[in-house]
Amino acid sequence: MSSNKNVVPEAREALDRFKMEAAAEVGVNLKQGYNGDLTSREAGSVGGQMVKTMIKKYEESMK
Repeated sequence: MSSNKNVVPEAREALDRFKMEAAAEVGVNLKQGYNGDLTSREAGSVGGQMVKTMIKKYEESMK
């Protein structure tokens, strides 16, 4: 199974919105479609912000 396939295909739009929000929070200019011109640092900061937000939400749900 490819890591790019969603377990729930209907979640694609929500994940895309989440990615765009994370990019805006860290100041990365993410656009719809191909973003191969991003540096590794920029792409990593977006992914890191997404993970940070997911962990925060999970911790809040445990309270």
